[in-house]
Amino acid sequence: MSECLHSDCPQDAVPVKVNRVFDSCSDKDCLTGVVVRLEGCELPPHCAFVKTKCVSIRDVCISVEPVPFNRGFYSIDLTYTFDVDLLVSDRACEPGMPLRGTATATKTCILYGSESATKTFTSSGESTGHTNSCCNIVNLPVASVQVVDPVVLEAKIGRGHCKCASGETDMPNRAVILTLGLFSIVELSRPVTVLIPTYPYTVPAKACCANNDSPCEVFSRLQFPTEEFSPIPLEASGNQEGCGCGCDE
Repeated sequence: MSECLHSDCPQDAVPVKVNRVFDSCSDKDCLTGVVVRLEGCELPPHCAFVKTKCVSIRDVCISVEPVPFNRGFYSIDLTYTFDVDLLVSDRACEPGMPLRGTATATKTCILYGSESATKTFTSSGESTGHTNSCCNIVNLPVASVQVVDPVVLEAKIGRGHCKCASGETDMPNRAVILTLGLFSIVELSRPVTVLIPTYPYTVPAKACCANNDSPCEVFSRLQFPTEEFSPIPLEASGNQEGCGCGCDE
């Protein structure tokens, strides 16, 4: 029988409360026809060119509902809200006028989240599970989404129905329409108690130290960033299959 050091051998199994992921999915979405709601409601009358400076995710609204006739599965509705910074101009080579706005896009996915008929109450005041009008306990899993800021694939001026950020009327008018590429991971999880092996307690071997050197001494130990002054040619970049946009060289 193989032997191990005392610090490498598990001593016991202890119960730990964790959030177990029951199901997850990763998506590469192409969101088309995303209309930007401008702060000034309308585009300037003579602008013909538009480009994006920045598109970032401000918020994601998540709704979880059981799927009828398919026990244990749930529909996750996601609504993304984007902050959009634009530059618009009358001619292609003119300096652009900055505009700001917001945009929204939705998607739905179905994942397995298991079932639970328990109510959980904690001393902090949090509770899980509630009883609906039919006296059935509804204990929904927790949905989470990991997402990075989108890639702008296209920005154009067209006709769209959009509710202005400064008003309540919905009218067809000239609007900025985006096509966005979005990468996301959606997960459904529930709190569970599991047994895990434990190891002896330990303290860090690294000592805490303060650097009392002068700023110039610290700077003198940094290596010269040669790579920053040497642009990498295409043949050394590892991209040998074209220009990177799906076109042939």
